[in-house]
Amino acid sequence: MTASWRFSTLADRHRALGSKLEDWSGMGTAWTYDKDADEEYIAIRTKAGLMDVSGLKKVHITGPHASHLIDLATTRDVEKIYPGKSAYACMLNEAGKFTDDCILYRTGPNSWMVVHGSGTGHEELQRAAMGRDVSLRFDDNLHDLSLQGPTAVDYLAKHVPGIRDLNYFHHMQTQLFGFPVMISRTGYTGERGYEIFCRGQDAGTIWDRILDEGKSAGIIPCRFTTLDMLRVESYLLFYPYDNSQKYPFENEGPGDTLWELGLDFTVSPGKTGFRGAEEHYRLKGKERFKIFGVLLDGREPADEGAPVYRDGKKVGVVTCAMYSPLVEKSMGIARLDVDCAVKDTTLEIRNKSGSIQATAQPLPFDDPKKTKRTAKG
Repeated sequence: MTASWRFSTLADRHRALGSKLEDWSGMGTAWTYDKDADEEYIAIRTKAGLMDVSGLKKVHITGPHASHLIDLATTRDVEKIYPGKSAYACMLNEAGKFTDDCILYRTGPNSWMVVHGSGTGHEELQRAAMGRDVSLRFDDNLHDLSLQGPTAVDYLAKHVPGIRDLNYFHHMQTQLFGFPVMISRTGYTGERGYEIFCRGQDAGTIWDRILDEGKSAGIIPCRFTTLDMLRVESYLLFYPYDNSQKYPFENEGPGDTLWELGLDFTVSPGKTGFRGAEEHYRLKGKERFKIFGVLLDGREPADEGAPVYRDGKKVGVVTCAMYSPLVEKSMGIARLDVDCAVKDTTLEIRNKSGSIQATAQPLPFDDPKKTKRTAKG
C-alpha cells in the first residue's frame, strides 16, 4: 500500500474480511477476502453483493462553462443529458486514442459530476477547463458503495421511495437510513444494480446496515476483483488492463482507438469538436486489432496475458479470463488480430501449464440485449 494516498473509511471493515488493501488508483482497495471469489460472483449474478468502489475518482464541475468543458473533453453530446440523467463516455488524446472512460452525471443546469478510473480523466478535464468560467473540485470524501444483483432493488425499495421507477443510467438525490445520498442506477457487473454515493463519515453505517439487514436475502460483501469475473461475461473493459498501455505494439506508443476497443458507440452521432475527434473519425477502418471474446474448451481459465495462436501464428493476447461455475464455461476477453475476431474462428490459448483449444466469440457472453440491467419495476 506504499503508493496509496487516498483512503476509504471502510478500510478496517475490509481488513476484518481478510483484505490487505492492495493499491488501486491511489487507494487501498480490497483485492482479496478470506473466502472463495466464486461465492461473491454467484451472489451478484443470483442475489446481490455490496462492493466498496470508492477508488473511482469523483470530480465536481460547476459554472457557466461546465457543459462546454465536458463537451470538449468527452465523446458525448452533453445537451442530451438532463439533470438526473447520466451517460457513459470516453476521453481521447489529440491522436484520437483512448485515455480514460467515465460516467457523466448531470446534477443541475450548470453542475456535473464526472466519475472515472485510473486513466488521465482528471488531467483531460483540467486541460479543457483552462481559460473558462468553471470550477473543478476533486471529491475524495464522497464514497461509492455499489449494490449489484437482481435483488438489489428489492432491498432498496424498503428504504428509498421511487427506487423502482429509477431508469437505467439515471440518478436521484435522496436519503438512505437518514443520510443524504445520491443513488445511481449504474454499475460494472452487467446486472441490475445501484451505486450509492455517500459521505465518508456515513459509509460505515450504510455498509453495515445493508449487510446486516440484507444477510437473510443473500446480500454479501464482495471484493473489488470479483468484478473481473463479471466484466468478462458482460464486456466491460478495465483501463489499463485491456489496453496497449499493458500490451503495447512493437515500435508504437500506447493508445488504442475506440474502433479497436468496440467503444465507438460512446461517440454521440454526428458529434465533432471534442478532443481527438478528427483523428478518431480518420482512424475508422484502420484497426490493428479488435477486442473480442474467446471461449475455451474445458474448465481451466486462460492465464492473464496468455498468447493466442491460430495455425501456429500469434494473433492476440487474453487480457482477462474466468471460469463461470454458473454456466460451466471458461471464457475471456482478448485483443485479436482483425481477421481472427470472427465468430467460431479456431484458436489456441497457450497457458503456462499447456495449450487449450478455443474459439473466438462475440461479446458479451452474458445478457447481450442488456435486459437485466435495464429491467423496469
